[in-house]
Amino acid sequence: MNRKIAAITGISGQDGSYLAEFLLEKEYQVIGIVRRTSHKNLSRIEHLISKYGSGENNLDRLILNYGDLSDSSSLKKIISKFNPDEFYNLGAQSHVGISFDNALSTLDFDTLGVLRILDSLREIKSDCRFYQASSSEIFGNSPPPQNENTTMLPRSPYAIAKLASYHLTRLYREAYGMHASNGILFNHESPKRGLNFVTRKITSQLAEIAVGERKKITLGNLEAKRDWGFSGEYIQAMWKMLQQESPDDFVISTDETHTVRDFLNEAFSLLNLDYKDYVQIDNQFKRPSEVPELLGDSTKARQILGWEPKIKFKELTRMMVVEDLKEKFKDRQLISSEEANIKEDNFYINKAIKLINN
Repeated sequence: MNRKIAAITGISGQDGSYLAEFLLEKEYQVIGIVRRTSHKNLSRIEHLISKYGSGENNLDRLILNYGDLSDSSSLKKIISKFNPDEFYNLGAQSHVGISFDNALSTLDFDTLGVLRILDSLREIKSDCRFYQASSSEIFGNSPPPQNENTTMLPRSPYAIAKLASYHLTRLYREAYGMHASNGILFNHESPKRGLNFVTRKITSQLAEIAVGERKKITLGNLEAKRDWGFSGEYIQAMWKMLQQESPDDFVISTDETHTVRDFLNEAFSLLNLDYKDYVQIDNQFKRPSEVPELLGDSTKARQILGWEPKIKFKELTRMMVVEDLKEKFKDRQLISSEEANIKEDNFYINKAIKLINN
């Protein structure tokens, strides 16, 4: 059997772990490109390593290979060695707020890193299909709804870096005939989201409130409006883009927008709490330049890719709250791992409500 081979940068991140799981279930061999660090952060893919290996055996379906977006030679070696059919670039400095403090490194990874991959594919004359993870942040101040034809007015170093890589991907597609596509993904969350992102910060710290470890959550701008979807569904759109005969760019979104305040209210209401009693504002968490509203129009993706999100705002919020409660209860030994595998969502919500009221 000739399996397709897919290379993924950022495999240990939220999207990368969901994408790797999805592709492995489709019988791909997956090459995960990871940076060499003193501390391995592979927690999101440990279950995949246990099931599919990590490259120590020649028959392993999952192979982890050291590489770095700042090092062209490492990227060329990986492409030459494995000759992937598909290359998904999900590696990046992906936090908007951090990009204001680390603008140079953000541009290096998020723009020059993309250029290094594209140039490596071009020089090797690979027929590999390339996916670039773009971002709704490139729209910046443009009024909603935003689609593939909306003017792009970025408002952060991160957004500027992503816009440059978006245009580089289009350039290499048009100039060199490469099958290179941009996925302009609006905010996508999950229980695997990093703790420094506002949605996961809220749900993880709400779990701490439920068990008495915390009394307050400190946030910045509660009025920012975002189009929030589920990462586990958005990665399917990435794959669909590379299955098309012709490369193109697609907005991926739920086509709904909600404020941070809405997310707070939805999350806290699940536990019969009023978020106003627990949230305090600190200007240090406000960005120097804010994007007021992001609202996607994914008509093109729905018509051409046949992709449509099933999990919307309320379901996503509930999913994230439940998973963080589950992990906190396990950590505090309030439930066993065996119980955690069989209990339904309402169990965790009801248990949290009882803890809060006791």
